Amino acid sequence: MQAEDMEVPIINNLNDNGDRQRPKGKDVFKDQQKESESSMESPNLEFEYGDTDTLTAELSELYSYTEEPEFALNRDYFEEDFRSHARGKRWIELTLDEQRAYVMSLLDALEVTDRDKRLKVARAILYLAQGVFDECDTEVDVLHWSRHNVFLLYDMGIFTALLELLSMEIDNNQACSSAVRKPAISLADSTELRVLLSIMYLMVETVRVQTEDDRPEWRAAREAFKNELGSPLYNGEPFALLLFTMVTKFCSMNAPHFPMKKVLLLLWKTILFTLGGFEELQEMKVRGRERLNLPPLPEDSIKVVRAMRAASPPASAMELIEQQQQQKRGRRSRRSAFVDSLEGDSPFPKKQLQSECSQLCTVQLPLVKQDSLDTYNERDPFKNDDARDEEEDPEDTDSGIEGEVDPLDRDVIIQPPPPPPPLRPPTERVNFPKGLPWAPKVREKDIEHFLETSRNKFIGFTLGNDIETLVGLPRPIHESVKTLKQHKYVSIAEVQIKREDELQQCPLTLGEEEVEETPTEMLYLGMLPNLSQYVIALLKLLLAAAPTSKAKTDSINILADVLPEEMPITVLQSMKLGIDVNRHKEIIVKAISALLLLLLKHFKLNHVYQFEIVSQHLVFANCIPLILKFFNQNIMSYISAKNSICVLDFPHCVVHEMPELTAESLEAGDSNQFCWRNLFSCINLLRILNKLTKWKHSRTMMLVVFKSAPILKRALKVKQAMMQLYVLKLLKIQTKYLGRQWRKSNMKTMSAIYQKVRHRLNDDWAYGNDIDARPWDFQAEECALRESIEKFNSRRYDKNKNGDFTPVDNCLQSVLGQRVELPEDFHYSYEMWLEREVFSQPIQWEGLLQNP
Repeated sequence: MQAEDMEVPIINNLNDNGDRQRPKGKDVFKDQQKESESSMESPNLEFEYGDTDTLTAELSELYSYTEEPEFALNRDYFEEDFRSHARGKRWIELTLDEQRAYVMSLLDALEVTDRDKRLKVARAILYLAQGVFDECDTEVDVLHWSRHNVFLLYDMGIFTALLELLSMEIDNNQACSSAVRKPAISLADSTELRVLLSIMYLMVETVRVQTEDDRPEWRAAREAFKNELGSPLYNGEPFALLLFTMVTKFCSMNAPHFPMKKVLLLLWKTILFTLGGFEELQEMKVRGRERLNLPPLPEDSIKVVRAMRAASPPASAMELIEQQQQQKRGRRSRRSAFVDSLEGDSPFPKKQLQSECSQLCTVQLPLVKQDSLDTYNERDPFKNDDARDEEEDPEDTDSGIEGEVDPLDRDVIIQPPPPPPPLRPPTERVNFPKGLPWAPKVREKDIEHFLETSRNKFIGFTLGNDIETLVGLPRPIHESVKTLKQHKYVSIAEVQIKREDELQQCPLTLGEEEVEETPTEMLYLGMLPNLSQYVIALLKLLLAAAPTSKAKTDSINILADVLPEEMPITVLQSMKLGIDVNRHKEIIVKAISALLLLLLKHFKLNHVYQFEIVSQHLVFANCIPLILKFFNQNIMSYISAKNSICVLDFPHCVVHEMPELTAESLEAGDSNQFCWRNLFSCINLLRILNKLTKWKHSRTMMLVVFKSAPILKRALKVKQAMMQLYVLKLLKIQTKYLGRQWRKSNMKTMSAIYQKVRHRLNDDWAYGNDIDARPWDFQAEECALRESIEKFNSRRYDKNKNGDFTPVDNCLQSVLGQRVELPEDFHYSYEMWLEREVFSQPIQWEGLLQNP
């Protein structure tokens, strides 16, 4: 009997029950076809993760579809005012000096007291920032003139004037009180704010994006604008803090008419512009490691993630049940036929055939496709292989095919096996990756723990934090320590924590810490007093915009800048408004997720305790269950949602003729394979969840308690490498707590974790040996972390810091000789003060001589 004559599917299924019927080749083919179809259901998504989408997409998301009539309104107000200055010319025909003169006239008109006139001028400026689209023929022309006009507006000081108007609108108590009293708020209640925020967003986003053909003066303007936004030039605080104030005011129900989508988009782009995006973060991280004399990063994480390929998602429960039933029928028929052949006429002894079959099984099994093995392992998650073996039919067990050999026949079977049959060509084997994508890392704490365990085992005592002394340890331990040290990774956060501990222990010896005034540092200093309010407000908005949230009477209304004054009366209008509302919510989720991720990453790089306080506020505000609730939906439907109407997107809608909209065209949506903003939001939320739970045992246990594993496993159906990576990271940190049976039933997921997630050399994530050794004490861990954070904030930002250690000056002459800062108006009235407080008051000199 030759190996080539045996089919892999027959050998692969020898260990299962079977009926006494002949196998059918069609059944085998159907099983294989169904398996391939189930793995092909979700195609690979050609998605490239970045700071933002394309400029056109980012600009179009600023406007709701209900704002479409206002484009013509902006144009009309501009042309009405422009005619009196241009004398028959068009804007694109003016010289640069003439354009400057007209913008200066608009800037003067912004200072009038009449509110309606100011609004008309602001709309004219908005039309300029939108690219004077009535004078353009293509979308490219609109973007070109928009860029030209935005740099011109910034150069003429329009942004500062708009900022003053925005502050006036925020403090407009009359508008706030009338909005609070209204039963239903619509687009009309936020007209002035929407116009101002739209101009500012267009300026920030256009200046932020660099192009190859930028003029030198534009590059200089970009740096100046970036420094201006990040510095405390606006009322002594960065511009982002004014927007944070708008968010908290809206969420406290004091200003329900604020257009939250525009505020959040402007806040996100301001943070992105002033602090930097993901590539700038990577460069800053490299420079930071050089400053601290740390070895360079083992790889560029951005490049590694972009080079990854998506894995096939694990089969769903329904697919597993169907495959199990069909494979069971096929296995039973094939197996019974094979047993019949053994029991029939054969020139060879029965036991010799059994021996040869068991050897063939051993040889052929490695050739089985990995997906088939995973399906085999996953087909019954509630029974292990031993239980299945015990449930075999008695007559099948007696036949001895299961590998459990009769003791009386043992001497027959343990003969030296014949030489193995020739293997199949290597091209038919499973193609495994040549190398893992990430270099493994080891923390110094892990090396200390390894040596402590080894010393306890071989010597009987420990040496504390010593990782150099290896006396008394066997040679293999020496080799292990050498390998661990080769992959030792010291993060910037570990250096910062060590430095902070030294500053806390020796405040007088080490002296003052020099804190660099970076934009991140200034933003943190401004956010610190109201940080918890900002975090809670952002999470409230995220909850209100999540697709899984149900409308409640006490929830905040985020649709103030999307609902029209008159509600729709036709089916077509209702469909259009429904798409607009869903799109509006998706954009809010996108802005909040990107904003929170940027804040966490920049604060962590600036100082780890700044990151920890934001993380702790997020955890205490139930961010972890909120993100899990967000993913507890049909995530494939959310990512492939078509809540957009291409013909209404800016700048397409202002250049081309508007076709007639029908219900069919609205239902069809666009032809894209996925929705960029929704996939972007999902990846951001997963990254936030990773940052909150990394190296935090108590928060990892929260993932287990909230039963996140099935939710995250469903997210693996999205065939996008970056999203799968962060899902697998979240699954990896909790696998040891999910139990052996879960790991056994999810071998495909475990294999994907091994292939895609970075390895920690002595991390037993796949075994779970320390489940009982580490109790879950959430409160103690978080309290210890909070104590460290408060010490850091007190030492670094408290004005009365080190009050107990400040030396006291006991010399009368030096105390009287100190220069005292006096207010400015004191210099003008000090003579009156002398007359009133000194000369006119009788002094009892004898009292000085009396005993106290």
